[in-house]
Amino acid sequence: MANDHILKRFDEELERLNATINEMGGLTEAQFAKALQAVRDRDTAIAEEVIADDARVDALDVVVQEQTVKMLALRQPMAVDLRVVLSSIKIAAALERIADYAKNTAKRSIVLAQGSAPPSAVAGIDRLGRLVRAALKDVLDAFADDDVAKARDVWDRDEEIDQVYTGLFRELLTYMMEDPRTITACTHLLFMAKNIERAGDHVTNIAELVSFRNTGQNFAEARRKGSGALYTTDTAP
Repeated sequence: MANDHILKRFDEELERLNATINEMGGLTEAQFAKALQAVRDRDTAIAEEVIADDARVDALDVVVQEQTVKMLALRQPMAVDLRVVLSSIKIAAALERIADYAKNTAKRSIVLAQGSAPPSAVAGIDRLGRLVRAALKDVLDAFADDDVAKARDVWDRDEEIDQVYTGLFRELLTYMMEDPRTITACTHLLFMAKNIERAGDHVTNIAELVSFRNTGQNFAEARRKGSGALYTTDTAP
């Protein structure tokens, strides 16, 4: 009976841990969506909300750390349970970083709203952001449902995100070379694009962790990176 009681308590703690991560994921997704809206609509009030609400994500990250440390110290989990606990720490850290990128994007949107930027470039930021937001939503669903197949689909889609980022990067450089008056705005857009692309990388990390916690393995092959062309030199004649 004592062992049954201990197991029940541990299961309840695991449920609370998952609930905390789900809450953190939902808030992070909302933060990311609002940051994109702030850029798209030049809405500084929404941008300020994103900046202020980042502390709520940070607080949930601390809760996850406290819950996992307590479980490791008191329950000494093994096998699957240990994978769940360890992956929870990493998933929370990834969500915290995604929220930070949303906050940084919101901060830059305030500066951007005070001037002008090429509309097509702003639309490109929105397109990139929508891809990452969709991937974030799907990976959170995969986490909630322990759905490794859905996590794998998110992992595969990272290449498309990288390709869109590469195209946007080159477009922004072209604007700056052709019209120096766009340099300030395009520089902010470049940083936004990089923040969003990095958020996408953290989404794929979460997808790998969903696989690890359920199967004990990450996805076998190396992830294809569509942005690799940015760091290669074309030597063709």
